Amino acid sequence: MSPRTEKQFEAIREEKRAKILDAALELFGHEGYHNGSISKVARKAGISKGLVYNYFESKEEIVREILNTGIQKMLNIFDTNHDGVLEKSEIEFFLNEMFEHLKNNQKFWKLYFSISLQPEIYPLVKEKIDELSQPIMSMVVQYFEESGFQNPQTETMIFAALLDGVGFHFIMDPDNYPLETVKQTLIERYVKHSKKA
Repeated sequence: MSPRTEKQFEAIREEKRAKILDAALELFGHEGYHNGSISKVARKAGISKGLVYNYFESKEEIVREILNTGIQKMLNIFDTNHDGVLEKSEIEFFLNEMFEHLKNNQKFWKLYFSISLQPEIYPLVKEKIDELSQPIMSMVVQYFEESGFQNPQTETMIFAALLDGVGFHFIMDPDNYPLETVKQTLIERYVKHSKKA
């Protein structure tokens, strides 16, 4: 049996890292951040506590990684051609993808809203969220301006608040929240009624 290559070692490391993050997401999403611990994450992942510390210094670092990665994924689907300008089709694509992500990644969103509502731990991710979302917010302001909205800055804040609110209410009661209807209403308001070509 030949010794493992550097590439194989890297693949094993990535697999273990992903296993830890999946276990942590499951645990923190279900039990809450404060009830979770590195020991519980290790147990859920089926690895030793010491091995978890080889990858992450603390549970704070694990949560930061989960949230930053999830938020980055969402922001990556905003300006699909990466030209810094939002078109109607990109807003519609984003809303469709975001609502799919909400349906298919409920543990992530449960953790996100749980952390967001806890002032003592929200600073763990606030700086990164602000950094990632700032260019997006500028593009949305420009989109609303070109779409003929009277106050694009305010409309951008309303748009962000609506998305947060939809996510929060859906996560609280996923079986009874009319997600598809709400999505179509947002598309109607921000895509179909927009004057932008």
